[in-house]
Amino acid sequence: MTAGDERAARPADLERASRAVVEFLAALGYDTSVDRLAGTPERVAAALAQLLRPEPLPPTTLMPAETGGAVIVRDLPFQSLCEHHLLPFRGVAHLGYLPGEGIVGLSTLARIVTVEASDLQIQERLTEAIADRLQAELAPRGVGVILEAEHLCMSLRGFGLPTSRVVTSAFRGALTTLEPGADTGSGTASGTTGRSG
Repeated sequence: MTAGDERAARPADLERASRAVVEFLAALGYDTSVDRLAGTPERVAAALAQLLRPEPLPPTTLMPAETGGAVIVRDLPFQSLCEHHLLPFRGVAHLGYLPGEGIVGLSTLARIVTVEASDLQIQERLTEAIADRLQAELAPRGVGVILEAEHLCMSLRGFGLPTSRVVTSAFRGALTTLEPGADTGSGTASGTTGRSG
């Protein structure tokens, strides 16, 4: 069972989370008893629970592969929460694999991205987690994952970089030879901006 599966299996204490939101907003100077904030703590708790608790991934069923060529899916949308600031980052995932024992339905690839993204994350680790999950579920000859995302912790705060995107990649098996900087022995190439504090 992966971390995502374990989170999905644990019940969320929405009442406790709502009380925590009340205290959090009070610490920032907001009175949640006023009409305009009525129900806000409950809505925040429910929204965060939904973002952080994925639907369990059903068992993966492999179908016979009729070709040994790569299967590539581009522009799968995803969203996650930055573990440093609890602000969203969102973008698209590009996935590819070289079939080994078989192939899977394309919706399985999308669900794997969603399950791994439903967590407090950093993009670099999310990229690795998706690659590892694909490798474990599909038993392919090779896997490649590239994520491109805008981070609201960068675009809404600090210097404010609304057009910047972070690109990260992870490769496994036969596809590691395609990785930029593969001769360094690293399994991940992450690019563009550094993290804001």
